[in-house]
Amino acid sequence: MTAVTPELLTRFDVPGPRYTSYPTADRFVEAFGQEDYALALAQRHLGTGSKAMPLSLYVHIPFCESLCYYCACNKIITKHHDRADVYLRYLSREIDLHTAQCGVGQVVSQLHLGGGTPTFLSDDGLRELMSMLKRSFTLAPGGEYSIEVDPRTVNAERLALLAELGFNRLSFGVQDFDSEVQKAVHRVQPAEQVFALVESARTIGFDSINVDLIYGLPRQTPESFDRTLSQIAQLRPDRIALYAYAHLPERFKPQRRIISAELPTAGAKVAMLSRSLDAFIDAGYVYVGMDHFALPTDALAIAKRQGRLHRNFQGYSTQPDCDLIGLGVSAIGRIGATYSQNAKTLDEYYDFLDQGRLPVVRGLALNRDDLVRRAAIMALMCQGELLIEPMEQAWLIDFKKYFAAELDRLKDMETQGLVELGSEGVRVTPMGWFFVRGIAMVFDRYLQADRTRARFSRII
Repeated sequence: MTAVTPELLTRFDVPGPRYTSYPTADRFVEAFGQEDYALALAQRHLGTGSKAMPLSLYVHIPFCESLCYYCACNKIITKHHDRADVYLRYLSREIDLHTAQCGVGQVVSQLHLGGGTPTFLSDDGLRELMSMLKRSFTLAPGGEYSIEVDPRTVNAERLALLAELGFNRLSFGVQDFDSEVQKAVHRVQPAEQVFALVESARTIGFDSINVDLIYGLPRQTPESFDRTLSQIAQLRPDRIALYAYAHLPERFKPQRRIISAELPTAGAKVAMLSRSLDAFIDAGYVYVGMDHFALPTDALAIAKRQGRLHRNFQGYSTQPDCDLIGLGVSAIGRIGATYSQNAKTLDEYYDFLDQGRLPVVRGLALNRDDLVRRAAIMALMCQGELLIEPMEQAWLIDFKKYFAAELDRLKDMETQGLVELGSEGVRVTPMGWFFVRGIAMVFDRYLQADRTRARFSRII
């Protein structure tokens, strides 16, 4: 990090996408609706057969018992658990509408329950949800079946139930172990509680345990975060997701409760990122990329070594670049060369399903340029390199002509030591990984044409 100058920090202290998709979700349009989505599902069914190509499933559970001030997720704060019972009935209707289009029994190789708080569901609710999914889809042996867990909502018995239901990967939301930071973001959970749950999860035999951390929260300092990093190294989860806090109070109302003066500076955030990289690598973790670390024996690290890493709406993944069905309010899916998103409010989501319609309210049909640029951006984000020959063979383009403007813009980044430009293509340098979102942004045609970036989190 000694080579990172104040000028470089200032230059990259700008908003930018995380590129869990390209084009990014802010480019979705309302002209793409449920009829377009139904057609994409039908084409998938006709083109591959009902059981030929594996699927990923994402199920959004929006409910939380308490509000975390930093959260930008689509969530509903309530202590009335009967609301989840109603929600599950509507999820069942949505699943039935999908199977009406693409058939029963399609093979699923990846399932992720996110939120909100998926463990807001009762034990019976979790059983009901998994029963619905297993009736309609075929969960492939050896697939990745994960669930996000708020440590405050589970105990050892509940973790055992999750394993019984087929989940083999857990993601614990930790964010920070510092008590002052926890108070500032309204999420108090003792470190001892997390340590006990991780120990129970290991005893039960989950394949992989992930811990989410956030740097850039109020009252954090590089020194205080060092203490959390030390505790995480002792905890030794299989994977670590380290996210930069995106302070967008104009978009996310709960963040208005955060005192802006208590937020760390851009320089302090970069110091936390730098020290995190050092701490986790010293502890034996592989830096998978951008915001993910994994132990060398974990499937994510193995995929990185073997060049099989992918990126989707849940972040880095070992799963092939396959279709994704998003279920639940606000869920995003990808079928073929289309993206789609469900209604963002419960009332609208329920209204669509009451009418017997898929609850898609916006999306996008990708054109050829979108597909070419998606391949380029994902190559940089996942492999740290964009090679000319594979791109030319896959897309029948003259790489240097097609990306002439982009290669010209990258020359300045090469001077800054962020990329290497050679006869084989573009490579991200070790220092460039700190700014890989900024490198990828060069290839984003929409972003280059529209400089309004306030909708995104800041890169640093």
